[in-house]
Amino acid sequence: MFTGKLLLHGESVHPIAPLILSQTRTSFSLLVLLPILVGRRGWQRIKLPPIDLIQCLILGMLGVAASNYFYYVAIQKTSVAIAIIVQYTAPVWVLLYVVARGQQKLSLQKVAAVAVAIAGIALTIGIVGSKSAAALHLASWGFMAALLASFSFAFYNVGAHRILARYDRWRVLVWTLTSAAVFWLFVNPPWKVVAEHYTSAQWGFLFSFSLLSVLAPFSLYFLALQHLEPTRAIIGSCLEPVFSILLAAVFLGEGMRPIQMLGIVLVLCAIVIVQMPSGGSLNDAIVEPIE
Repeated sequence: MFTGKLLLHGESVHPIAPLILSQTRTSFSLLVLLPILVGRRGWQRIKLPPIDLIQCLILGMLGVAASNYFYYVAIQKTSVAIAIIVQYTAPVWVLLYVVARGQQKLSLQKVAAVAVAIAGIALTIGIVGSKSAAALHLASWGFMAALLASFSFAFYNVGAHRILARYDRWRVLVWTLTSAAVFWLFVNPPWKVVAEHYTSAQWGFLFSFSLLSVLAPFSLYFLALQHLEPTRAIIGSCLEPVFSILLAAVFLGEGMRPIQMLGIVLVLCAIVIVQMPSGGSLNDAIVEPIE
């Protein structure tokens, strides 16, 4: 999609920028989700007090909109594997934040998780064992975008922790999507989108992509939470980077050197370590990966 090699109706089309993808992803999802929620119980279904509403609006801009955009820029500039594995260090940044705030105590397990994650990132992006950065298709801006995406994910989870304890997740989701959609209208007004002259097939793709990447996975994840303890569901969701890397290798031909694969394994191990409570129970979750 970013390169224009995506075939729609057997014809290649001009590339779709990360900005457009991020904008339509939230906007189309909002246009589908809002009528469903309001139609069932009216506006009371999504009503929030002003203070909580402002918090959701901030989360929508600095969390949802920022993380979406930077993540897609990272994919465009580097690779799916590097983008998603750096993005999935968000639990580590949340851990460092809650320890710094005194909300959790520092332990050997947590220190080990951070150290393993950093080592894994170094191997994955080629800081260690790489003779040529060009061989990794690694642009400095792409890596920085992936890192910013991980910070945005961490911010979203830290900021949403308290509000999600008081309101159902669909209510929080609809307002964060609203904030992101309105934010993108100011950044990229409708007339600029129209000036791109996307085909009907491209608009169909963008609409389908928004449903498959936002509404469907959220619905399935919430269904899982009804049957699984939260941390078990979160650890299961850590398979996302694994599947993303495998699919990128099969369909995009993205190759990974052995040392990079080792780095990916280390980051995945760090994600699981940081999610596991020290006492060995599975009742307290640190962070949820939310896209």
